[in-house]
This record gives sequence, structure tokens and C-alpha cells, in this order.
Amino acid sequence: MKRMKTRLAILIGNKRGMEMVQVAILVAIAVAVGIIFKSSIVDFVNRVFGNLDAANF
Repeated sequence: MKRMKTRLAILIGNKRGMEMVQVAILVAIAVAVGIIFKSSIVDFVNRVFGNLDAANF
């Protein structure tokens, strides 16, 4: 019975740890995509802000 409780506690702890791993993986993917498409993102942002500046609100 005690072993069963210990295994259950480990499984519950692992689920919480898995959530952190999932978040870390998602952040790593977002950073990788940002690095891969950095020039495209910079060009897009510069174009958008250039158009906003030219609009003379």
C-alpha cells in the first residue's frame, strides 16, 4: 500500500513537472522561429511603422 502511494505521488509530481517542460519547449520553439525569421520580422515591422509614420495622423 505504501509503495502504491509513493508511485501515485511521483506521478502527480511528474504531471506538474511536465507542464513546466511543455512551457519550456514552447518558449524554445518561439525563440527558434524568431531567430529563423528575424529578417522578415524586422522588415515587416519597419514597413508597418513606416506606413504609420507616412500616414500623418
